[in-house]
Amino acid sequence: MRTLLFTGKGGVGKTTAAAATATLAARRGLKTLVVSTDTAHSLADALAAAPSGEPAEVARGLYLQQVDTQKAMERHWGDLQEYARGLFSELGLDAITSEEVTVLPGAEEIIALLELREQARTGRWDVVVVDCAPTAETLRLLALPEALDWHVTRLLPIGRRVMRAVAPVIRAVAKVSAPEEGVLNAGERLHKGLMEVRALLTGDDASVRLVLTPEAVVVAEARRTLTSLSLYGYRVDAVIANRVFPEGGADPWRAKWVEAQARQMETVRESFEPLPILPVPYLPEEPVGVDALAAVAEELYGTADAFGPVTGEPPLRFTADEVVLSLPLAGKNDIDLARKADELIITAGPYRRVIALPAALARREVAQAALRDGRLRVRFEI
Repeated sequence: MRTLLFTGKGGVGKTTAAAATATLAARRGLKTLVVSTDTAHSLADALAAAPSGEPAEVARGLYLQQVDTQKAMERHWGDLQEYARGLFSELGLDAITSEEVTVLPGAEEIIALLELREQARTGRWDVVVVDCAPTAETLRLLALPEALDWHVTRLLPIGRRVMRAVAPVIRAVAKVSAPEEGVLNAGERLHKGLMEVRALLTGDDASVRLVLTPEAVVVAEARRTLTSLSLYGYRVDAVIANRVFPEGGADPWRAKWVEAQARQMETVRESFEPLPILPVPYLPEEPVGVDALAAVAEELYGTADAFGPVTGEPPLRFTADEVVLSLPLAGKNDIDLARKADELIITAGPYRRVIALPAALARREVAQAALRDGRLRVRFEI
């Protein structure tokens, strides 16, 4: 199953690009699901279709899903939420307030990822297209499974032992309920599900497509996003430049836009090549509906295989003596490296990743670290 994620700064047309790509996949005979992790669902609007909480066919071979987060939340972490509601009620909060405060920030996006895993498990799909939230939210979401893994792996076994010991004291002294085994099990299931999502999205059949418009602020954010996605182990296989003004015409206003965009397109090529740069012209009207989106996709991809296998090495690689992490477009001043026990802590701008070292490297000291040609190489003593 081929998985494609689309992200970019808000308003650049990532939903249109995702919907157009999914439409093209279906028209090429691939059974395709398009799903959104953006809480501002607009996929159904782009496809001129009715929203559906379960995969619904909107065109031949093309299925749309906008996740019903309330039902999915009850299924994935009902035990956790029920315990939290009960605890807040015991502390004196009314039922409505308890319900509101137990909705975790970002819960809808997390649920959408878990639903994506459920769809992948069915084996129904040749292609799954994911319309992601704007870049900042997407990066936080994609970093979550590994960050949660770090905490759960270290804290949950300790937490189980502590809870067994102190639960009677909590009930007797604090007069509130301690979490039961079912609650802890629900937490473990959530953790396991998110790690399966990460494995799916960083695997050899998944990649990200960055959507931008040729404007200075947007291009600058896309450059940072490429670095951050690579930091977390996600592969980018193309950059889509949307709303590019066609050349020609005597209108002075448009001529200035053409000139400004040409400068930015040169920056895009310098920044992102050898990744494919896929331009989409500024259309005379908004592409809404399957036929209009199919026309956008033909303009976007031409005769290229938009759904072929991912090429190139994964961003993170271990050798006998090195850790190699691709960090394209990063400067030396953007990177910080620290070692803590059997972990490497790598910071790129505002984003941080904790990498667990394999046993063969964890026993050795770092000898050298260097950033060259967009790759951070951390060499260990022999």
